[in-house]
Amino acid sequence: MADETTVPSRRRQWGAERRSEPLAIMHSRPSGGAVIWARAAMVITVVAWFSYMITTIVRMVIEGPTESFVFHLQTWVYGITVTALTFSALMYLTARYGALVRFREHRRVERALIDEHFAESDSDVTVLIPSYDEEPEVVRYTLWSAALQEFPAVRVVLLIDDNEVSLNEDALARLNRTRGLLGEISEALANPLELAREAMRVFQQETPEVPGGADAKRAADAYAAAASWLDEFAAAEVVEDHMAEFFAEQVVLGLSNDLRLTRLALQAAFEQGGSPDRERLEQLYRRLVWIFSAELTSFERKQYASLSQEPNKAMNLNSYISLMGGRYRVSNETGEQLLEPLRERDDHAPDLVVPDSRYLLTLDADSQLLRDYCVRLVYLLEQPENERVAVTQTPYSSFRGAPTRIERIAGATTDLQHIQHQGLTYFNATFWVGANAVIRKAALADIAVTETVGGFEITTYVQDRTVIEDTESSIDLGAHGWALENYPERLSYSATPPDFGSLIVQRRRWANGGLLIMPKLFEMIRIRKGTPARVRLSEKMLRTNYMSSLAWASFGLIFLLFFPFDSRLLSPLVVVAALPYFISQALDLRASGHRASDIFRIYGFNLVLLPVNLAGVLKSMQQGVTGEKIPFARTPKVTGRTASPAIYVILPFVIIAFSVFTAYRDFNVGNWGNFVFAGFNAVMATWAAISYIGLRAAITDAVLGIVGWLYVVPKPPKAARKSLVDPDAEVNWQAILYHGDRRLRRDLVRSSDRRRRLGGVRTEVAAVSELGAGAGSSSSPRTRETPVIAAPPEVAHSDDWYRK
Repeated sequence: MADETTVPSRRRQWGAERRSEPLAIMHSRPSGGAVIWARAAMVITVVAWFSYMITTIVRMVIEGPTESFVFHLQTWVYGITVTALTFSALMYLTARYGALVRFREHRRVERALIDEHFAESDSDVTVLIPSYDEEPEVVRYTLWSAALQEFPAVRVVLLIDDNEVSLNEDALARLNRTRGLLGEISEALANPLELAREAMRVFQQETPEVPGGADAKRAADAYAAAASWLDEFAAAEVVEDHMAEFFAEQVVLGLSNDLRLTRLALQAAFEQGGSPDRERLEQLYRRLVWIFSAELTSFERKQYASLSQEPNKAMNLNSYISLMGGRYRVSNETGEQLLEPLRERDDHAPDLVVPDSRYLLTLDADSQLLRDYCVRLVYLLEQPENERVAVTQTPYSSFRGAPTRIERIAGATTDLQHIQHQGLTYFNATFWVGANAVIRKAALADIAVTETVGGFEITTYVQDRTVIEDTESSIDLGAHGWALENYPERLSYSATPPDFGSLIVQRRRWANGGLLIMPKLFEMIRIRKGTPARVRLSEKMLRTNYMSSLAWASFGLIFLLFFPFDSRLLSPLVVVAALPYFISQALDLRASGHRASDIFRIYGFNLVLLPVNLAGVLKSMQQGVTGEKIPFARTPKVTGRTASPAIYVILPFVIIAFSVFTAYRDFNVGNWGNFVFAGFNAVMATWAAISYIGLRAAITDAVLGIVGWLYVVPKPPKAARKSLVDPDAEVNWQAILYHGDRRLRRDLVRSSDRRRRLGGVRTEVAAVSELGAGAGSSSSPRTRETPVIAAPPEVAHSDDWYRK
């Protein structure tokens, strides 16, 4: 089952998470007091902010004539900063209130209703798992969790984005191991699938119209056999980390326990001389077949030159989605593999057939789903009132039992975000969270954009303009009249960065792009204005905060940390306005299985991440000015530590030093409010830097970064110049006619300097000779008669493109 060469698990740190059992699928029902506090928290925040603005900021402006210009500037900057941070806190409290209301009102759909709904359904789901340089064992868990979904028709496609040509030996071995997972899983599923189909066949042949106790007993035995297979599968798993433990206990044994519960009911029916009716028994047998009947395959877009080669997850998804429902011939006569669509009347047998699907499930390669994710979310989409819902998901939760302190705290922030996303749905402000989602394919067709790139038609469904493509797609769908909805249960889990280096990559990506999407939000508001689906004020504020709050929060915190504001601008009302936010967040942490005191650790966590968030925001601004795409950075998933860029481990200590300096200065001048704030920041940032970065790791990464900046890589020696003519090779005439001069050496003909070096008028003859003979001509008499002239160094590169 598991790979025998599994890499040893990460060393567990002091202060890591002890609990490995995840929270219940259903959120606990909030009490009346919790909902009352949620409302009161919003009121307290608004009243305290308003009182502060009147009693402090406005008063200072009225008294302005007696003050200096610098004080005026401080007053306005401080007032704007407090307002922006208070607005973000208010939006957290607003979304939290929406989540509590949804948790209180949600009722789980009964299993019998789901089975009845899908009994005669022709619904199908294609699970798309983008994968790039992933650890095979992590991908294996994801594939298995998708393959064991209880759904009538599931097709799991692993979208491998590694470029095999550029891989070293270790990376190639990892890629081949990943490719081999599909066959291993299909082979493992064959036996239980055959048993389930045989049980269904016996049922259809031997069960009367009115089943009896013996029929219930036969069904109970079929469920017992399936559960036993899952038990044996879980027992063979090598559990070395918390993700493996989750997979074995929650994905595999969770499904086994569910089947055993059904078996218990059927056994009880037999012992009591009864049985479910024939229709219900057929549904139960069909469920067993669904569990083990997933089809698994893979697709590698970089093998085909006719597909987008943009290095990001969005175009990996888009490339496959654009092929769905088509039949294709693979053409490689031109030196590249091209996909040519076949029409219905074409007699040519297709080399590639990509089935279409009503629903897509996008799933990150480090995520895992619980057993009934698909049936429950598709059931939601197929209700009449949800015909305009394009995307539904359960915002992912974190794996418990994190072995490092930083992963535990990052996981705590993930669980807080889960609550926030659930609350956004209450106000119709849902955002697609890319780790997992069920998507109505018809909705993607509405937002598709087709353009011609290099002569090939490239269809884009999920925009790759920013690295937060799911957020931008949410606005695109909203502008086309589609809605999104979060399902109020915990059915999906995703990995959290285990060290500071990998966290930098993730959070810098999250901070990038929100500002660029804001114009699309304004356009969506304009389009829906005056319609029944108009964007209400609450949705506008929540969406604005979601996309832009990192920008103003980062700059606001910079002002508060480094600018010596006048002590007269401080007021207890600022603390009162912020207090409901911190109290509510502490309550949410406890409800999510964390400690209330983690609120202080998260504060320090955000301080050391301040340079990372700020870098993402500035990168977004750079993209807005230049129009250049920001490269997509994949979050590293390795067992060892991921090195951090030097600047991101140095700046947290700069924040600490400046906070200490500010506290010392304020203590000497008696500015007690600023002294307390600066001292608190110094303590929290110091704790976070030591706990989450580590002194040894910080020194190592800083030294390596500085040395790497000073080190100049020596240029490799130039290869010996040789003639491009190979008289023994065969000319690939199809490639020449298709591509033309692939090397684009037009300047060779136009440059008089190069003409002189190549012998004047003979240059053009030589260029033709190189294109034919350099491609490897052994059959062209004209090429053989042409004088061989060596190309200058700047154009003397390989002609392998034209070799057969």
